[in-house]
Amino acid sequence: MADTATEKESALLEVNSRLYERYLDSLWLEKGLSENTLNSYRNDLKKLTQWSAKQQYELQHLRREDIQTYLAYRFEQNYSSRSSARFLSCVRGFFAFLVRENLIQEDPSSLIDNPKLGRPLPKSLTEQDVEALLAAPDISQPIGLRDRTMLEVIYACGLRVSELVGLEVPMINLRQGVVRIMGKGSKERLVPLGDEACHWIERYMREARPDLVKGKPSNVVFPSNRGTQMTRQTFWHRLKEYALKSGIEKNLSPHTLRHAFATHLLNHGADLRVVQLLLGHSDLSTTQIYTHIAQERMKSLHEQHHPRG
Repeated sequence: MADTATEKESALLEVNSRLYERYLDSLWLEKGLSENTLNSYRNDLKKLTQWSAKQQYELQHLRREDIQTYLAYRFEQNYSSRSSARFLSCVRGFFAFLVRENLIQEDPSSLIDNPKLGRPLPKSLTEQDVEALLAAPDISQPIGLRDRTMLEVIYACGLRVSELVGLEVPMINLRQGVVRIMGKGSKERLVPLGDEACHWIERYMREARPDLVKGKPSNVVFPSNRGTQMTRQTFWHRLKEYALKSGIEKNLSPHTLRHAFATHLLNHGADLRVVQLLLGHSDLSTTQIYTHIAQERMKSLHEQHHPRG
């Protein structure tokens, strides 16, 4: 009896897999999605297929209650609401495909609500944390001087890590004290560098960069020790080393410095729309999440210093 159930499960796995691969092939042909996106969809549908086969279900015969049961199962497995929302988006596309192909009459996922997504507050650093982090690289070495300058620039300008490692020499104007950034969606913005960042760039360009480019013609501002453009992952690993060295116990990423940039500006009275422009956010609502951090900071200061706090 057990062998029969196993055989049926294997047969269902094969049938269901062929079905979602047809859907993925159609996505590739119609929308030209990237391999990463297709793999993400494949992973979600594969997990649904495995669960369905164990329940002895075919994907095309799933009902709304079955999908809801699977979402509850994901919750029990500690998948985040955001992950389940992405999964549901993928599944809706899959069932819409089945409807178009006349394999089913109705989309069972159409009436299922998305999981409620809270907006997590970005992790930030105190100004003292940032000072300790900036002081961590050994600036007596070319790589240390490069890293100190990168930290100064990403914090001074609130850059994304891809924008930082992709910086090229013509994008920096030290005379005017600005850097020209090509952000998401090929949107260009000018960001002030500030005196400290300009000082470190000047010193780095004079004392360390010639050693790193190794005489090769290159426009990359911050090359790796092989003289080529540094990867985002490499900078992330360097940042984690410096966090450890400076005694910062928070889980640090390059984006944390971007959050610190925005938070510290707001704490010192910057206008939200100015911060939006500096970060390169196309929508003000994306920037507004930082006001929660600034408000918490103001509450803390009020409680600490006001006689009635």
